[in-house]
Amino acid sequence: MRLQALDVFRGIAIASMILVNNPGSWNYVYPWLDHAEWNGCTPTDLVFPFFLFIVGVAMAFSLSKYTQEYRAPETIVPKSIYLQIARRSGILFLLGLLLNGFPYYNLAEIRIMGVLQRIGVAYFLAAIAIFYLSRKGLWALCGGILLGYYILMQFVLVPGYGIGNLTPEGNFAAYIDRLILGQKHLWKGGFYDPEGLFSTFPAVVTVILGYLTGNWIRKQPIRTDTSASLVVFGISCFVIGYLWAELFPLNKSLWTSSFVIVTVGWSLILLAFCYETIEVRGWKKWGFPFKVMGLNALTIFVASGFVGRILNLIKIGDSPQAPSAKTWLYETLFQSGFGAMNGSLAFAIATLIFWWLVSYLMYRQEWFVKV
Repeated sequence: MRLQALDVFRGIAIASMILVNNPGSWNYVYPWLDHAEWNGCTPTDLVFPFFLFIVGVAMAFSLSKYTQEYRAPETIVPKSIYLQIARRSGILFLLGLLLNGFPYYNLAEIRIMGVLQRIGVAYFLAAIAIFYLSRKGLWALCGGILLGYYILMQFVLVPGYGIGNLTPEGNFAAYIDRLILGQKHLWKGGFYDPEGLFSTFPAVVTVILGYLTGNWIRKQPIRTDTSASLVVFGISCFVIGYLWAELFPLNKSLWTSSFVIVTVGWSLILLAFCYETIEVRGWKKWGFPFKVMGLNALTIFVASGFVGRILNLIKIGDSPQAPSAKTWLYETLFQSGFGAMNGSLAFAIATLIFWWLVSYLMYRQEWFVKV
């Protein structure tokens, strides 16, 4: 069974990511297209959790016969499946490193973690948990990780910063990342990494909750009752998450426990909309543009990352102050006609249209790149 609604959901996520990652100028970005400065949650902060949730939902369909719930008690998961999981995770991690280091690859200072690296690690850890734990065991693991992360972040002493310090440099997760990875290998060589190693553990919960959702959907009839239940689950997540946020603030960079629950709530709501319109009612035309991108989401994400970096490296002119190709395009074609802020948004929209056309070409040629 292939859930077309999930392809559309994935397409919405990758389209959103390209839009928010490619403004004409980072000095001119509308607040809803930017991350929260620290605590809080903007629409942009939802995009990465959507991806991890989608990974989990997809696992419910692709790995179902190997999970404890469906395989016979005496059946052992084949070694080839572990190798397949490890290969996928390794490729994702390597692609992330290639993007981080491009084009110089200074191993002494390369950022180790990142978006693709977190997806790879979270996918691997979630898969192992799914193979060995029952449904109740997975729920217990999720609760244990979220509660344990909250306790460690709020009640463990960080040398030089005290207890319960949730600032970028003083939080426990950043302290552990500096100890394990080294400060030079964090985001921009700073005190913390928004996709750090330690904060990937609660991100694993996002994947597992996606898996549990997908596993539940597989057993349900394709009707409005299923969509309504997803909405109810989503609203329940809002209640729990926002209440917990009073003690442990919503924070994407720290991937706080409250952030996990609230963003899973939003994931459930958007999945319910896609499921109801596409699977239940058969309204597929609106989702086609997103489906096109969703079927090659990883390829488009990686390719757009490399192209964006190349446009920043190419200089237009010979003077030391020569603008990059990206800046020249933005100022010449967009800022001059739409103004600084709207021109920056127009540049992002044009970038999105370009990558949609690439996706459509791949779709027409039936080129579907999978890891």
